[in-house]
Amino acid sequence: MLIDTHSHMYDVAFDDDRDEAIARAQAAGVGKMLLPAVDRESYDAMFALSRRYPAYCRPMMGLHPTSVNGNPDYRADLDRVAEYLQAPPAGIRFCGVGEIGLDFYWSRDFREQQMQALRFQIELALAYDLPVAIHTRDAWDEMCGLLEDFGGRGLRGVMHSFCGTAEHYRRIRAVGTFCFGIGGPVTYKKSAVAEVLPAMRLDELLLETDSPYLPPVPYRGKRNESGYLPLICERIAAIYGISPDEVAETTARSVRKIFGDAFF
Repeated sequence: MLIDTHSHMYDVAFDDDRDEAIARAQAAGVGKMLLPAVDRESYDAMFALSRRYPAYCRPMMGLHPTSVNGNPDYRADLDRVAEYLQAPPAGIRFCGVGEIGLDFYWSRDFREQQMQALRFQIELALAYDLPVAIHTRDAWDEMCGLLEDFGGRGLRGVMHSFCGTAEHYRRIRAVGTFCFGIGGPVTYKKSAVAEVLPAMRLDELLLETDSPYLPPVPYRGKRNESGYLPLICERIAAIYGISPDEVAETTARSVRKIFGDAFF
């Protein structure tokens, strides 16, 4: 089974053909997809999709780091995350805390606020025994340092769209039980993650699309969707010199290791 561990299929980009896009994903062999949250503006859409496909789409809850930037109400938004985790809406069962993290690409002006938000949400994940889905952009050194503060506490999760160095990989895996999300960028001609991949263990990788973002070749510049996940699987298989079936089977086992059998 192929599992898309990071898809924003509830995004407005799919408002005209969401059911068709999900049908294409199913036809491509994608057996399930995990839906990371972004912010209060999109929670309802995520809940609606999860209720429409309860056995197929599994939601998370969290506040994206860029939704902290310039947001005077981000503390209230974090409280809302905590409230949802304590009392999920009807018909909703969260499989993780995410998408959370650090993103200094647009600005470093909100560094402290983002780090505070990340720490708060990691504590929630530990309190509810849920994995984290962590976004990192232009902040790998800071991310490693922050995660190392949680070493030995049983933290588990996935580093979404991993694009760090081999040293970042080693530091993060020493913190707890982590897997590393590999998506469309692994198919690009100049791909940093493709260069690091041989130094990483196959059983620590997860497949993801980040739909509608980061489409794989040959769809760069177009909307991404979960049905393109086989292209990512095939590229990883080529790098490791194994079959796509082996990649699919190994990554599916790793999903269960991180998110638990109860959700699958």
